[in-house]
Amino acid sequence: MTLLDRLNQDMKQAMKNKDKETLSVIRMVKASIQNESIKLGKDTLSEDEDLTILSREVKQRKDSLQEFKNAGREDLVEKTENELDILAQYLPKQLSDEELTSIIQETIKEVNATSMKDMGKVMGSVMPKVKGQADGTKIKQIVEQKLR
Repeated sequence: MTLLDRLNQDMKQAMKNKDKETLSVIRMVKASIQNESIKLGKDTLSEDEDLTILSREVKQRKDSLQEFKNAGREDLVEKTENELDILAQYLPKQLSDEELTSIIQETIKEVNATSMKDMGKVMGSVMPKVKGQADGTKIKQIVEQKLR
């Protein structure tokens, strides 16, 4: 079942359950997918492209969440956390810190990285391997730690 099929199915269920928040999040994700397919001139997007859009939506909300926390807006913090919980249902299983560290160490060996100057090479090689399965910020922190 494609992401779009799942979103449509869950959207119908949210309508039946009168779950406005879930419905709103699903509609936003569907709109993003639709906009991207129009931009690329395709009828349907690949799973990889869907995952990219979903990851972008999650990242936007995480950034907003941090801003809301800094501004002391607890009402918006709670709403954004709920949206993140809803989006998490559509993401692939997240990698544990140990799995992520293992992948990063293998990649460092593959690209023969020795210093912080090689960070771009490592990040460029790691990101496609873990797409949607780990947060970019966490990946960056582990890579920096391993290259020091």
